[in-house]
Amino acid sequence: MSGLLALLDDVAAIAKAAAASVDDIAAGAARAAAASVDDVAAGAAKAGVKAAGVVIDDAAVTPAYLGGLPAARELPIVARIAAGSLRNKLVVLLPAALLLSLVAPSAIAPILMAGGLYLCFEGAEKLLHHLSPDGAGAGEAPALSAAHLEETRVRGAIKTDFVLSAEIMTIALASLPPDQGLGLRAVVLAVVAVALTALVYGGVAALVKVDDVGLHLARRARTAALRLVGRGLVRGMPALLALLSAVGTAAMLWVGGGILVHGADELGWATPARLVHDAARALAGVLPGSFAGVVEWAAGAALAAALGVVAGMVVAAALALAEGLRARPG
Repeated sequence: MSGLLALLDDVAAIAKAAAASVDDIAAGAARAAAASVDDVAAGAAKAGVKAAGVVIDDAAVTPAYLGGLPAARELPIVARIAAGSLRNKLVVLLPAALLLSLVAPSAIAPILMAGGLYLCFEGAEKLLHHLSPDGAGAGEAPALSAAHLEETRVRGAIKTDFVLSAEIMTIALASLPPDQGLGLRAVVLAVVAVALTALVYGGVAALVKVDDVGLHLARRARTAALRLVGRGLVRGMPALLALLSAVGTAAMLWVGGGILVHGADELGWATPARLVHDAARALAGVLPGSFAGVVEWAAGAALAAALGVVAGMVVAAALALAEGLRARPG
């Protein structure tokens, strides 16, 4: 009998030990899961901040594709472009970014710089378009049907988004720690892709309906104050779109120039980064306290944008020269 009791005591002790082990495993798993969630959130937030300039440009570019189309089709078109953007990021760019980080991590900086140069070129072209006397009058051929025009616009928007999304995903990849696991990288990049797509195209969807809201208020609001607000929204929408376009162009040049400066620094040419940093510090030195930090950041962004303009103009001139040489007879 005593032997049986001893055996039962041993079984109870083993059960307690097993229960304690299960508790330890569960607690460890919970801590690991919480740490992973924190890592994903921190990585996604850091990558999102790094890609903010491209996100601003993406949001500024998209409304231009809706001009001349029926108001009833605006939200469906934005939804189609958003779906194409998400497909660009998750199906094509995310696997390509992970593969790149595995087989050729040293190529990330040059690829990022190539994207930055493209942003500079696009920004310089927009700047030249705004400054040219006939720039505001350029438009699409009016002979296209509404359905054909919509398809053309959607394809063009998704194509432009692919370049911007590639830049966003490369910036996000470059911001992650090099020793981070592949699975965690994939999750962070997926979170960045979904969150920034929702942010950009959710904002665009709200933006393109501001004039409709204003028109509704102007016509049907019960109070004079709300009708006045509605008329202000309708009248202010063109100026808001123009401002957004200007901000997008500035962001494109700032981000593109900044990428070129930091990329050159990573590849061993530190002179541009040092010049921008020293000039920004010198400008910030004339102001005291917290204003100095703001001025230093703004000066650095402005100098990066100026370098972006120069780089973009050089690319535009080179392409124009190449096009002229190709068109020359004989």
